[in-house]
Amino acid sequence: QVQLVESGGGLVQPGGSLRLSCAASGTFFRINVMGWYRQAPGKERELVATITSGGWTNYADSVKGRFTISRDNAKNTVYLQMNSLKPEDTAVYVCNAKTVLPTQNYWGQGTQVTVSS
Repeated sequence: QVQLVESGGGLVQPGGSLRLSCAASGTFFRINVMGWYRQAPGKERELVATITSGGWTNYADSVKGRFTISRDNAKNTVYLQMNSLKPEDTAVYVCNAKTVLPTQNYWGQGTQVTVSS
């Protein structure tokens, strides 16, 4: 089992920055992929960014050049640095972790990010 605890959400003005963190704990062999998804009111959950244990990253087109995902494998923690935030980035951001041996998918509780003046 893996527990994911997110932190770092909040209210920020357009153009501002926030940094999200997600720490994984529990009993597992290895976490292969960690990432962030988001869900805005009335919309489906969408991928924001993912990162593998080897450091390969993938971003949604809407956040490329503004968001940066990083990871500390020793701490089983993933970060999302969000810059140049826009009102359309407002959503609940949810952390995700995919383990191997066995292959399982875990989700955090989510943290609210609101971009508004």
